Amino acid sequence: MRFFKPLLAGARFADRLVACFGATICLALTMFVCAQLELSAADLPLIVAPMGASAVLIFAVPASPLAQPWPVVGGNTISALAGVAVFQHVRDPMLAAGLAVGLAILLMSLCRCLHPPGGAAALTAVIGSQGIHEAGYAFAFAPVALNSIALVSLAMFFHRMSGHSYPHVPVPAGPAAEAAGLHLEDIDNALAELPDSFDISREDLDVLLSKAEAHALARRRRR
Repeated sequence: MRFFKPLLAGARFADRLVACFGATICLALTMFVCAQLELSAADLPLIVAPMGASAVLIFAVPASPLAQPWPVVGGNTISALAGVAVFQHVRDPMLAAGLAVGLAILLMSLCRCLHPPGGAAALTAVIGSQGIHEAGYAFAFAPVALNSIALVSLAMFFHRMSGHSYPHVPVPAGPAAEAAGLHLEDIDNALAELPDSFDISREDLDVLLSKAEAHALARRRRR
């Protein structure tokens, strides 16, 4: 049963239910909004598949740096533009697929909007329908950017109503945690020594470690 334990630290089932409800409502409303733009008349989908992956991040892990508004909108749009550019200049579909995703990762990293579904947006521009190919660079704006903006806007409203912070703002550590806490410089130095990246902001990591250290100090005093 260890394989079925929560994957994410701090994950609560009640929050997952809220995420399910939010994704259901907001994705449906995103499609409704985009349906008013008559995208189907241009043989384009009302909503692109990467929005499903974006919704998982936005509603299940709204505190993730990868789920914030700019990564969602910028990451999906820039990646779609990269995919269109590669499709138009690289004729081999296998090479184009790999190059599109690789270029998307590079551009998202440079623009500080890394968003995993962006890779799918880039790939869609390469392997998508004839209508997507005929749309060219316009595909990145309608439906991809429009989908992303609508989903993020609806998510902001939903999270505010459900009591979550989105765009995410780190919770203050509090006096006790601040007194025991580390400095962001210490966090940066520790991260620089590790070979991997982590899906948590420096500020959230600072608050988490400071609170953990405060609890450790309180436990030692009780002994």
